[in-house]
Amino acid sequence: MPNGLQTRLCRLFALSTVISLIDAFYIPGFSIKSYVDDEAIPLQVNKVYSDRSQLQYAYYDLPFVCPPTGKKHAGYASGRSISLNLGEVLRGDRIMTSDYDLVMGQDQECQYLCSHRTDRQGVKRARELIEEGYVAEWIVDNLPGATSFVTVDRTHKYYAAGFKIGYKDFSPLTGKQKYYINNHITLVIRYRQAPGRAGSRGGKVIVGFEVYTKSIEAAHRDSTGCPQEIHGDTNGMEMYIAPNYTKLASQYPSSSYLPEEDDVDDGSTLNIPYSYSVYFREDDTIDWSRRWDMYFNNQEESNVIHWLAIINSLVICSLLTVIVIMVINRTYRQVHGKDGAGDDGKLLLKRRKPTNGTKSPRLREKAPAGLLEQSGEVEQDDDISSDEEYVEDISGWKLLHGDVFRAPPYAAYLAPLIGSGMQLVFMATGLLILSCLGILNPSFRGGFVSVGVGLFVFAGIISGYFSARLYKTFGGMNWRRNTLMTALLFPGLLFTTIFILNLFVWAQASSTALPFGTLIGLIALMLLIQLPLVYVGSWYGFHQSQPYEHPTKTNSVPRQVPEQAWYTQNIYAALIAGFVPFAVVFIELLFVFRSLWQDKSGYYYVFGFLSIVSLVGILTVVEVTIVATYIILCQENYNWWWQSVFIGGGSSFWIFLYCIVFYYTKLNIHGFISGLLFFSYSLLACTVYGLLTGTVGFLTAYTFIRRIYGAIKAD
Repeated sequence: MPNGLQTRLCRLFALSTVISLIDAFYIPGFSIKSYVDDEAIPLQVNKVYSDRSQLQYAYYDLPFVCPPTGKKHAGYASGRSISLNLGEVLRGDRIMTSDYDLVMGQDQECQYLCSHRTDRQGVKRARELIEEGYVAEWIVDNLPGATSFVTVDRTHKYYAAGFKIGYKDFSPLTGKQKYYINNHITLVIRYRQAPGRAGSRGGKVIVGFEVYTKSIEAAHRDSTGCPQEIHGDTNGMEMYIAPNYTKLASQYPSSSYLPEEDDVDDGSTLNIPYSYSVYFREDDTIDWSRRWDMYFNNQEESNVIHWLAIINSLVICSLLTVIVIMVINRTYRQVHGKDGAGDDGKLLLKRRKPTNGTKSPRLREKAPAGLLEQSGEVEQDDDISSDEEYVEDISGWKLLHGDVFRAPPYAAYLAPLIGSGMQLVFMATGLLILSCLGILNPSFRGGFVSVGVGLFVFAGIISGYFSARLYKTFGGMNWRRNTLMTALLFPGLLFTTIFILNLFVWAQASSTALPFGTLIGLIALMLLIQLPLVYVGSWYGFHQSQPYEHPTKTNSVPRQVPEQAWYTQNIYAALIAGFVPFAVVFIELLFVFRSLWQDKSGYYYVFGFLSIVSLVGILTVVEVTIVATYIILCQENYNWWWQSVFIGGGSSFWIFLYCIVFYYTKLNIHGFISGLLFFSYSLLACTVYGLLTGTVGFLTAYTFIRRIYGAIKAD
């Protein structure tokens, strides 16, 4: 057994080495789009977002930007919505065509866009978004417009997706804060010759899209509307409308102080001129297949930390492996050796030594026929050595052979949850495999969520099968009710939570809110696709499959469970056992949290490292569950069904606690709604993770118990 586990560890290390080599490999698209000279290139606008808020807004919903005119550009009318996949909608994308003219190979020193008049409410809205550090996302050839940065040693350039919509500064005279809008945009399109036949025909491919912003005052402009000075120092376009003191004085007649901020609409407006420049620059240093590497900022520097995370995971897992080997070896000796079992493998039940000095009759003791027979039995009892009594104490798990497979309480809820957990296991495995192969990558915008939902729905047939077969093992008869619970219980809880959160986001007019049509689509997926698949799997699992076989029979009268040590109780056992898998994954979690919450302009794409850590984490859950289950059984506690789920999913509590610490120490999120979304979605993600690992823990404990009790026969 130890040799086999050592071989598995060697294979795991070899697999981790191979996977780590493909952590940056991706398939950026199924087809390369090439452009010839003088061909129009569409520019699409998406949304604005901030690291300080969880609320996003569609770009054309902002009251201070140029609205679309409806004119055609690159074959599309401006303001036309682009079809989005489910993942794009769920992540808050609202992609639309724009009025910006881009023609391959044609530089434009300055192009006037529009002059937009906004009222006091629009100015106030712009100041709020600038204060929160919002950035805008534009798209050219599926590349997000990026702000370019250079490392401190000036040897490496990298991108941060998006660009600031404005900035704030302090007045040198009054010291008050001022807000400026970036109303002149410089677009730099980097291209190179297209590969293959397209390149021989003069085709070019885009390998970079950089955006540089500038704020230029409304004055000093030529007849076309462009500023007279673009590259030099100019005054910025301040987002400010002087207060209407006459109206304020009438509104506050008895006040000696008049507020400077006037939110009352008195017809005053601010004229904001918008313009842009376009430059095309050839760059042969970037291959089209590697153009997304610029967005993976500081990836090379962080590789060392990723390897440290893997080493940390392997060390913890190796220590657990040693403990599991000891447990299995001890169990093997007890079953096949002299400790507590006869030569024929039958279990000999011994009695414990009572504390009061008396002995209860033996289980297989016959009624004495006379004084000599009675004294003989007593002498036989006295021959029991203290070593045998010690063996009996540590072999308490054998005494549970008639109760260990007794159906758990609330079995009607356990089977559906395990079925949903199998869905999550299938979904997570598929996502990691597709990500490592490069099929899911940043260029497939929204693909991770879309494919995840698809895998979850498709796995309904797996969920139904395992749930129904387990339900049948528990002695359940109403398999249709179990089918409905499997299909609707956990997915229904997820949908209800998202719907309630969506109501708060709707009130903020944020693009993060799911459209009503998307909600209807999710309900249709759940009722019209997932439910039939769960039904098919349940029918097959209940009618065409046999219940899981148990090696021992269950007694009619349940055994009394002795008083348990505090560390074997549900809550404490889950917290203690769950800390070990958390220690395996917490370093890699830091990178995931940074990409999701702290640095939204970057992209997390080291799925090779994530796959290794996840694999080691699952192996750790398996080993922790084996050890904890063995300890529980040795305490003569046969209520392991639910406890195995709690032990397997115990690390989710520590991850949620880690989210709270991350929120207060790393994030700068403002507002009640943003905080509510952070904690709600974190709790939702930890619940999903807990059910996934809890299912792994349940399957591990179930398999372990069936194996050890299958190796003995009870008299």
